[in-house]
Amino acid sequence: MPNKVKGSTILVTGGAGFIGSYVIEQLLPLQPKKIIIIDNFIRGTKENMKSFFNNPVIEFNQGDMRDTALLEKCIAGTDYVFHMAALRINACAANPRDGFDVMLKSTFEVAELCVKHKVKKVIYSSSASVYGLAQHFPTPETDNPYNNQTFYGAAKMWGEQLFRSYKFMYGLDYVALRYFNAYGPRMDTDGKYTEVMIKWLDCIRDGRNPLIYGDGSTTMDFVYVKDIANANIAALQADVTDEAFNIGNCEETSLKQLLGVLLKVNDSTLEPEFREENSINPVSRRLADVSKAEKLLDFKPSVSLEQGMRELTAWYFEKIKIATN
Repeated sequence: MPNKVKGSTILVTGGAGFIGSYVIEQLLPLQPKKIIIIDNFIRGTKENMKSFFNNPVIEFNQGDMRDTALLEKCIAGTDYVFHMAALRINACAANPRDGFDVMLKSTFEVAELCVKHKVKKVIYSSSASVYGLAQHFPTPETDNPYNNQTFYGAAKMWGEQLFRSYKFMYGLDYVALRYFNAYGPRMDTDGKYTEVMIKWLDCIRDGRNPLIYGDGSTTMDFVYVKDIANANIAALQADVTDEAFNIGNCEETSLKQLLGVLLKVNDSTLEPEFREENSINPVSRRLADVSKAEKLLDFKPSVSLEQGMRELTAWYFEKIKIATN
């Protein structure tokens, strides 16, 4: 397969973020001419970019997706775009107007500018949230999105449909990747949207019994961040367009099982404490069918949950150590 990255100019929106920074690390060995990053540091950090920030190939723009002039400056002359900038699911619920401006309006501007400046292909970060509670497990891409109840899921599905219509109307090539439950080093650790596994790591560090709300039977499909980055590179390199792909680990893991793995890798004998569920979660199961990505992108998840949790733990405790010294 020819290396499409070599000698090309690539824009990564949200490139200082959790997943975006790994995508850039995997692009660099493929010898791009230039990688342009837009990030406003609401979720991304300079720390995430430390392995490549001073690389002469990198052009970093600290700015907001809502700045259309900046967006156009970055897209003009670009061969490929990874559109990864987004608000978190809870942030969209807390402020739908911000959600609209970032997730819909700015994505529309990306599509418009990609057509205007003849971008060869867009890789769009979508989400398993589009399914809501899916109809089938494992869930294929053909499941409908009508069970989604979140603004975030609706915005991601709108983005997919936007790029689909622009492919039909203007010939803009794109691939949408529906990430399942992403985790790994550099994941968000602060604020009210902190992932449950980070809270549990704090409990393990402090010797406090970790809390599980409900009976712990809710399941997710946890996919390691480097596998997601691999899928993004594969989507760019493949001669595939006008398709959406599930990106998951193909393992259904309950919260109780997840905590068990985390306690195991930390040699912890702590016991979970169960509390009454404080909110209704309309999505009680997640399990990806990635056979389509395997067939068309040659994508296969490679990192087991246990291995991924070891790497997450090592990174998080090192981060805490540095912060407290």
